[in-house]
Amino acid sequence: MSNEPSWDLYRTFLTVLAHGSLSAAARELGLTQPTIGRHIDALEQAVGAELFTRSQSGLLPTDAAHLLAPFAQTMAASSSALLRAASGHRDRIDGTVRISASEVIAVEVLPPILAALQDRHPELEIELSASDTVEDLLNREADIAVRMMEPQQDALVVRRIGDIPIGCYAHHAYLEKHGTPQTLEDIKTHRLIGFDRQTAYVRTMVKRFPVAEGIAFSLRTDSYLAQLAAIRAGAGIGMCQTGLGDADPNLRRVLPGVMDMHIGTWVAMHENLKTSPRCRVAFDALVEGLKLYLDSCAITRAR
Repeated sequence: MSNEPSWDLYRTFLTVLAHGSLSAAARELGLTQPTIGRHIDALEQAVGAELFTRSQSGLLPTDAAHLLAPFAQTMAASSSALLRAASGHRDRIDGTVRISASEVIAVEVLPPILAALQDRHPELEIELSASDTVEDLLNREADIAVRMMEPQQDALVVRRIGDIPIGCYAHHAYLEKHGTPQTLEDIKTHRLIGFDRQTAYVRTMVKRFPVAEGIAFSLRTDSYLAQLAAIRAGAGIGMCQTGLGDADPNLRRVLPGVMDMHIGTWVAMHENLKTSPRCRVAFDALVEGLKLYLDSCAITRAR
């Protein structure tokens, strides 16, 4: 008989790691706290190392836990992928497809695309991961990903959608109170919505618009979705996709043609999934829907 720990122990380990307590993990998994404790004890005995230490703020992962975590996460992704693969039947468009996309794309762009897809294929189930974290397609953490950076991995089927235009926007009420900037220098006198950290996007912006280096953001958040909400609330001037900004009757474009950027967009999936009917139709629907969205950005920009 194998003494290798069961998957249940690793699942418990990951849940405790995520929540920082046995009680929270028990609620998440629908188990009792003593059962969770026994799972952790059994896994510690199997790996021969302590995985958590107690503190006033809860359970803290040890170095051994940090070392074990990525392998357990790979197991979790494989288990999820196995269930998704088993959920469908060959030549039938049913079962589950997991799609990963950034927050803004997942919340603002994909819902009508996915609604139309499920209207055509009612037995198709969608799992939508709305996160700016890039999920690993090779490890099947997602079946299909909409990415704002070009995938570099081999063994992927990739379609380039095009460049989504980005512009500066503000609520009309904000501009009525504070005036509309006419130059890049004018921007510095306004309340600006931006990032909390120096991301690759921010560094690109500073390189393209040197005046941005002297800009101080009055509202900072690393969430694109939170930035968009702040722009819509009249908190200041911020950057957003022109397809979203132009479609909102309350927003006004600021410095069009001056503070303009674009962001590349791709749809990707593992090449092993190209023969899966449900993944194929979902992939094609995303490509078609996103291209139509990109066309709508061009139409509103031309008005």
